[in-house]
Amino acid sequence: MEHYHYATVSEAINELRKLGFTTDFNLEENCIVCHSDKFEPEHFEITQIYRYEGDTDPADEATVYGIESNTGLKGILVTGYGANSESMSEAMLRKLSIRH
Repeated sequence: MEHYHYATVSEAINELRKLGFTTDFNLEENCIVCHSDKFEPEHFEITQIYRYEGDTDPADEATVYGIESNTGLKGILVTGYGANSESMSEAMLRKLSIRH
């Protein structure tokens, strides 16, 4: 997994798009989704990750993931502080945990 630092979430997204991460993924309780395609944790890898912490407000925290699916689809998932971990499966929580 590659680690870079960009000043803002939008800068990280723009750079990922230049690297071919053009799909927008959404998070569900046990998978990530793009249109009708669903990928469970074992069907994708997080290849890049960027974490942003709000200076004064925890609600400003966000994590940007560069993701590659087992079908070759490359995309971006952005999660915020408010991501509801209570409804996510244990496998998805492990997959999205930030490894240092």
